[in-house]
Amino acid sequence: MVTGLDLHATLYRIVLDAVGTVPSAQRGSLLARDGEQLVYKASVGLAGVLASPQEVAGEAGPATAIATLSTLDSADSARVMAAADWYREHLPGAPSLHLVPAGAVVVLTPVRVQGQTIGVLAVEQPDGQAPSDERWARLRALAESAGAALERRELYNDKARSAQEVRVLEAVLSAVAAQNSPPELVETISKGLKSVQLRPEWRSVHLVLLSDAPAGGSRGDAAARELRIYHVPQRAPVAYWNNLRDGALVAGRSLGVHVDVRNVPAHSAAEQRGLLEDGIDRRVHGIAVAPITPEVLDPAIRRAVDAGIPVVTIDSPPVEGSCAQAYIGTDNVAAGRLAAQMMARLLPDGGKVGAMTFWLSAINSRERIEAFRATVSGAPLDLQPPAEDRFDMELGMRIAREAAQTGGLAGALGVCAENGLSWGTAARALGRAGELKIVAFDLLTDTLAMLREGTIHAALVQREHDMGYRAVRLLHDMRSKGVEAALAGLPTRAGSGGASALRFIDTGIDVVTLERTPWSLPLSDYLALDTSRKAAKRREQIPHASGAMDLLFIGVNAGEEGFREERAPLDAGSMVGRVLSTARSILVDTHSSELHDAPDVAEARRNGAHTLVGVPLLAGGSAFGVLVLESGRRGACSPDDLTMIERVVDTMAVAIENTQLVRRITERTVELEQANRHQESLLGTIRELSSPVVPIARSILVMPIVGTMDAERSGRFIESMLRDITERHARVVLVDVTGMAVVDAASVEHLLRAARAARLLGAEVVLVGITPAAARLMVEQNVDLGSVVTRSTLELGFTYALSNTGGQIVYRRSPPLS
Repeated sequence: MVTGLDLHATLYRIVLDAVGTVPSAQRGSLLARDGEQLVYKASVGLAGVLASPQEVAGEAGPATAIATLSTLDSADSARVMAAADWYREHLPGAPSLHLVPAGAVVVLTPVRVQGQTIGVLAVEQPDGQAPSDERWARLRALAESAGAALERRELYNDKARSAQEVRVLEAVLSAVAAQNSPPELVETISKGLKSVQLRPEWRSVHLVLLSDAPAGGSRGDAAARELRIYHVPQRAPVAYWNNLRDGALVAGRSLGVHVDVRNVPAHSAAEQRGLLEDGIDRRVHGIAVAPITPEVLDPAIRRAVDAGIPVVTIDSPPVEGSCAQAYIGTDNVAAGRLAAQMMARLLPDGGKVGAMTFWLSAINSRERIEAFRATVSGAPLDLQPPAEDRFDMELGMRIAREAAQTGGLAGALGVCAENGLSWGTAARALGRAGELKIVAFDLLTDTLAMLREGTIHAALVQREHDMGYRAVRLLHDMRSKGVEAALAGLPTRAGSGGASALRFIDTGIDVVTLERTPWSLPLSDYLALDTSRKAAKRREQIPHASGAMDLLFIGVNAGEEGFREERAPLDAGSMVGRVLSTARSILVDTHSSELHDAPDVAEARRNGAHTLVGVPLLAGGSAFGVLVLESGRRGACSPDDLTMIERVVDTMAVAIENTQLVRRITERTVELEQANRHQESLLGTIRELSSPVVPIARSILVMPIVGTMDAERSGRFIESMLRDITERHARVVLVDVTGMAVVDAASVEHLLRAARAARLLGAEVVLVGITPAAARLMVEQNVDLGSVVTRSTLELGFTYALSNTGGQIVYRRSPPLS
């Protein structure tokens, strides 16, 4: 027996040995402290009395539990208590007191960890005699073994909790950085908290955000604001498929490839085929698909390959003889063998083993089950005919409960992601948590929680993130290097041969238990390893071909969408309103708090919640949102739990605030760019109007100047003048300087340059409209106009231009008005 693999079996064996130590004893139990309560960890002879090995000891309340441990803490070794009194105080409901022999006692041996009493080993002595010194010594040794096993488990649990807490914080940051929607963000937080905090059993987590501040208001002005409330369904989409998608998107970003991710319901193979056909019609550059029913997809896969579009399958292989070029996923035969070996270690004496999968027709399910069966064929394990739940977890739990209750099962195999959860939920409900040996596939949020509490004993975790990542890389290489070059060197899948043999990339599998064993990774190490693997992929620099590439990635959505967004006015008297106004966390007992009548507290109470927690999202000292958590347990949230939630929420708040700040800066930048473009347009119009070109007669142009003449404007003025001289065959240009602000040496130099440029095209520039003040300034600055002709008025300049171009002014008398 390996302690790290099965704590329940270890503690049960200790209790069994303790009962065997005391003559004529028939009943015994091991209880350990859980918060302020004593909880049964293992028992002998109490079947049918205890509903669950994890049941709370008695109904006398926490004070009795603490008093019991305090009494034992002060004792040197052990004490004896009347059996009737013990069961009355510590056995839930005490339904079997009439079966306790008169005068029987219970021998209580303290279970200590580092000198502190954390539990008790209780053995009933029917004849009322205290054990001999030799038996006392044996009981103390067994209690020490129990303490060591519980301490070891707690150390691994704390390590796993810390590792998962880090993962939750990283997941929140990644979700915000990826600009995930609020429902996706709160789903990430909900799953993360549930996987870290087991005791509260959070049944509902939702996010409340204040609407944007009204014009002229600040973010702290909460009055009369609207709330946006984001609810996550009890059963959110399975994280397995989200991880697979994320791996594909990471590879796409590294390669500069657009990955079009499409997910379909788990029962809709026809919809998958439709998406594949649409990708062919759109001429995408490659397709990765997780086939629900490979036979349905095969004709479309053949059409894609015939059209020159590479196709790979992920998660599940294609049908035998398919045109798909590669399968990227788990070696399901090897996985089935590993599952069988773990079950054999958990059940060394053998027994019946139940199995459940999503679809019996799925190739990966068949391969795992057949490999499991083949591996245990010579062992005393009897694999029962497997059941399927068709992606319906409610159906799966009903099947599991019936099988675990009436089928005489000693173990259970969850072949696919949620099947292990169905077995675990059934074991809890039947009081068989820990006693029914469960091996599951994949590490969903609830799987992780059940692994930590001992309901699930081992998880075979696929590397689905790597599946998505490697699928996109392979499709990119097949497109840029050629199919044959990209596939060269890849092994063929077992059972496929010939020139068109299916290539296989085995992404591997991790066997995970809470504690370290010779055959498995401890949960804490796996969590750290998985995080580092994903981080390495995000940092990886992949050489890639230039040019646009569009890949289609077809996955599965195995959960219910069910995300809801509500809008509601802010009620200052609600718990949420109090959190927003005080910017402080609030912990509420829905039955006894001063907020008993608050509308959101009353609603939570009607929904069966005993504990309600609100934690503010803070920015600049004021709250802009609240994370709300509900639990059906009374006093569910400890100070440590609340501190951890606040850390997660603070991280989320900073990330959201930074994201919103970047968004506001981006929006303001766009607004300023638009304003600048508008301003430039206006300035262009003004410039055009300030130096217009007006033809007033054949070969004569007038160009009035308004404002100042600097180098930039001079360039535009000369360019415009030369263009019109050429287009209109002008011989004289009258430059009217009446509207110039200043006619100084610098301005005149620009005008002289214009005159020299015009002369090169055979035209003459005449300056008109020089005022007396401008003439005096030019004299004072010794401005020399050279050969440029000047006239005081436009009329005189026009007369000069006519004389030079052979024209004349003809005055005609108008006929008299009749």
